[in-house]
Amino acid sequence: MLFSPPLKPAILIKRYKRFLADITLEGGSETTVHVANTGAMTGCAEPEDTIFYSTSDNPKRKYPFSWELTQTRHQHMICVNTIRANQLVEEAIKKQCINELQGYHQLEREVKYGEENSKIDFYLSGHANKRNAYVEVKSVTLLKDGQGYFPDAVSKRGQKHLRELICVAQTGDRAVLLFAVLHTGINSVMPAKHIDKDYAQLIIEAQQAGVEILAYKAQISPQGMHLQSAVDFIA
Repeated sequence: MLFSPPLKPAILIKRYKRFLADITLEGGSETTVHVANTGAMTGCAEPEDTIFYSTSDNPKRKYPFSWELTQTRHQHMICVNTIRANQLVEEAIKKQCINELQGYHQLEREVKYGEENSKIDFYLSGHANKRNAYVEVKSVTLLKDGQGYFPDAVSKRGQKHLRELICVAQTGDRAVLLFAVLHTGINSVMPAKHIDKDYAQLIIEAQQAGVEILAYKAQISPQGMHLQSAVDFIA
């Protein structure tokens, strides 16, 4: 995935109202950017961090700039735009870059499924030898003491998705939870029991039910991103 037009740097002043942040542009003026991230963004939004933003040409947008990346003081790169996670995973599946999901010929997005009125991120079918796959994507950006965690806040939605995946696995189709690691400092993923103990317990139940849990790390730069390699998931 290449950023086009190229991203531009700025300095973060503060994030507020969840979807907005104030920044200082290269010329010294201040403006507001849109933040496509509903999470806590712990460690991803420290004042005076360097951020990179994209620019929309949609005249109807109140805020044409979107916060895409953060460069931390430790020189880690983080993608804070959670919309990018699904884009990266779709690109990787189509390019056969995710070993566990190779060989599928059909990909559908946002397919309704389950008993709790859910939509799966990707439904894969058309494999010669493997069952159809329901793939749920979660982006991981929380780094603490050298370890990556998910979620970064209590996630009732994430709990619901795990319950739905457990039901899928019990019916015989493939149920896949794929963590897209969007922080260059993270090299393994664990459930954040200290933040959402119910989610951590459901992860254990999901594994026992046959849900496949994958984690793939992205290479990130202001020029572009792509899912590069598998990393460990530690239950």
